[in-house]
Order: sequence, then C-alpha cells, then structure tokens
Amino acid sequence: MKKRSDDSPEGVSRRHFLKGAGAAAAVVTVAKIPSVTEASQEVSDDPVIVGPGSISIRLKINGEIREVEAPPSTTLLDLLREHHAMTGTKRVCDRGSCGACTVLLDGRTIDSCSMLAIDAVGREVTTVEGIGTPENLTDLQKAFVEKDALQCGFCTPGMVVSCTALLNQNPTPDRDQIRQGIAGNICRCGTYQNIIEAVEHASRKGGK
Repeated sequence: MKKRSDDSPEGVSRRHFLKGAGAAAAVVTVAKIPSVTEASQEVSDDPVIVGPGSISIRLKINGEIREVEAPPSTTLLDLLREHHAMTGTKRVCDRGSCGACTVLLDGRTIDSCSMLAIDAVGREVTTVEGIGTPENLTDLQKAFVEKDALQCGFCTPGMVVSCTALLNQNPTPDRDQIRQGIAGNICRCGTYQNIIEAVEHASRKGGK
C-alpha cells in the first residue's frame, strides 16, 4: 500500500500537526484576554465616545483636585501649562524624547507631552511645583543650587522630578544608578556631572 505524502514515518500527518498547533494557539489567545475587558464587554459593547468639543477633566494635581473644561485631545502637558498655569513643566521637544516635561504619575515618571490629560483621571499627578517651593526647597533642590547643577534651566524641572523619583525608590543610589535614573532627561548645557554630585549630596544628607 502506497504511503500518503503528508504522513510522516512516525505516523503523525502534517495535517493533524497543523490542526493541533492551531488549536493550541487558539487556547493561548483566549487565555490572554484581560478579565477587565471581558467584564466590560458583558456590561456593554458600546464604546464611550467623548468630544470633539470640550469636556470636564477633573484631576488630582499636587494633592489638590482641579477641574477644567478642555478638549479630550488635550495633553497632560498642555492642561498643566495652559489651563492650570503650572509652567514649571517645560515644553521643549514635545515628542517625549528630552524629559523636560517630566512629571510623576502615581509616583512614577512620565513625559506629560506624550499622555492625554483624560488618561490621568483618577490618578495622582505631581509636578515640580508640588515637590518644593522657593520658600521651602527640598534637600535635592538645595543641592542643585549648591552644586551648580543647572544653567539655562529648561531641563532643570524635569531633572529634579526624575531625581526625586529616583531617591524615593532608592535613597542611596550609586553613580551608575543615578545615570540610569536620569537617562530619559537631556541636559543641553551638559551639566550631568554636577547633577550627579547634587543627587549624591542630597543622598548623603538623607533628603529628597
């Protein structure tokens, strides 16, 4: 009897193998569907549509609830600067590559130019204004002044925010960890060495 061309010597046909592989892939795909998505689909299959006109955006910024009317396409950076006059968060590259617009979202650094304001609803936003004030600087901000860790000033707020997040997570970072902590922030004046020394100085004082 002639052997069929799709039968292997072990008796497993290519057709059966492909069927089995396809079934296994389908199982994996179903298993990866998030439970939240499944739950939301059970409630309603209709998408939530906002805009194009202004909507109410209510955010917790520096511990204070703030609400403003703005288009849903408004970035977090634009909302902070144009609607809440928090100009410490700088607009430089406007494409999430320089770090000048860095803020904290639930304690983690993000580029506010690359995030819609409505995506921050229900979360806590901290800007450089919420870290310290001219009358009440943090140890890190004092160290930035003492170590001349700033020149033109455009990168400084984002640097302070990123270094604050670093010290919150690791109070005693070494130089490599400091470099990694500010890797997303560009200083066009090239004061990286002074920034590193400022973080080390604040760390030795046990401050942030």
